[in-house]
Amino acid sequence: MRSAFIVAIAALGFTATAAQAQETTSTNGTSFRGIRIEANAGGDRFQSQGNHNDKFGYGGTIGFDGQIGDRIVIGAEGSYWRANEWNENCSGASGGTVCHKSFDEYGAAVRAGVLATPQLLIFAKGGYVVNEQRKRLDTPTGGYYDHFNTSGYQVGGGVEYSFTGEDARMPLYANVQYVRSQYNDNTARQRVMAGVGLRFK
Repeated sequence: MRSAFIVAIAALGFTATAAQAQETTSTNGTSFRGIRIEANAGGDRFQSQGNHNDKFGYGGTIGFDGQIGDRIVIGAEGSYWRANEWNENCSGASGGTVCHKSFDEYGAAVRAGVLATPQLLIFAKGGYVVNEQRKRLDTPTGGYYDHFNTSGYQVGGGVEYSFTGEDARMPLYANVQYVRSQYNDNTARQRVMAGVGLRFK
């Protein structure tokens, strides 16, 4: 699973590099170009077994954006996310308790957006995710324990605001976004998060 994630990041990076090489020169003073790195934090909801649990989560994103014309921004990103002290759903089953826990999530996505103004980007994104999970059943007579990785897809969107123009050496920006991850074992994650980051041209 981790090797597939690395391949996906490399492929997205190649795609975005090609897009950046083909971009036209913008004259609107925007800073939405180049490599970016950001810290993320917000609410995490892990859904499994018909239940959900809400916790605080945090992570980071690294990516880059290219610009097509004066208004279209497109790029690729890799992300890391985890709930604080992980996230787990437990319920009664088979005379005992079954608990489904989610650990680290790694993602690779393509992001595309439109500049509402030179400083405000409205974007959507979609991509691939890998999540480390554990499922445990405890009963008076025994049980089972399964630790595994599951993959899936993510979709989301949000808005991003640049506090500085294109002349800044390292433009500062902030965003808010919603992201849903759907895993192949019929579990899911939703997060509403804020991010603060820097761009490197």
